[in-house]
Amino acid sequence: MDFIEFGMTWMPFLLEGVGVTLGLWAVAMVLGFCLALLLVWGRVYGSKPIYLVATTYVEVFRGTPMLVQLFFIYLGLPEIGIVLDPFSAAALAIGLNTAAYQAEYFRGAIQSLPSGQMVAARAMGMSRFQALRDIILPQAGRRVIPQWSNEAVVELKYTSIAYAIGLTELTARAEQVGYQTFQFLEAFTLVAIIYLVLTGIVAQSLDLLERKTRIPGLTYTGGKME
Repeated sequence: MDFIEFGMTWMPFLLEGVGVTLGLWAVAMVLGFCLALLLVWGRVYGSKPIYLVATTYVEVFRGTPMLVQLFFIYLGLPEIGIVLDPFSAAALAIGLNTAAYQAEYFRGAIQSLPSGQMVAARAMGMSRFQALRDIILPQAGRRVIPQWSNEAVVELKYTSIAYAIGLTELTARAEQVGYQTFQFLEAFTLVAIIYLVLTGIVAQSLDLLERKTRIPGLTYTGGKME
């Protein structure tokens, strides 16, 4: 069976796993984003105990392999009575991991803003939360898009580790095809093409978002302010 015939035969089966992959990615990214906002609050504006907790979290999740974190959640937590299905375990592991990286991207973006903005907002009677929500985050959000885009693409590829705990996503389906046909090269070539298309769409979409939200003087390109 040549590659084209192989692709026409097995591509529909592989594409059935795309929905699981994208669903896992979306849940993990949303979870990571929400948790990252709490972490960056603790890292930038929190009291010393909160800062230490947030910093410890970031260092632990950035300093240990995601696969270890996944096994800890899926295989380790049941020992203390916490049992999660493969999708939930994978989404939680990827979400907790990406939160640490997203928090650092947001922290860098916030700290690149003039520090006087928070002082001025507080002097006008705004609470720290209001200043962060209405003044700091809108500017930091624009600056962080390039880094966040890279993280989004990376995490889309990292969803493939979920096959290790039995989740039938895109990579797991390719493995099934390989064992049925003994054509592993062709199966994983097809999967590589699918991932390339998916990551390309995500990257281009976020690049468009960056261009649409860019405001001269608030966006850095190549380390220089536009």
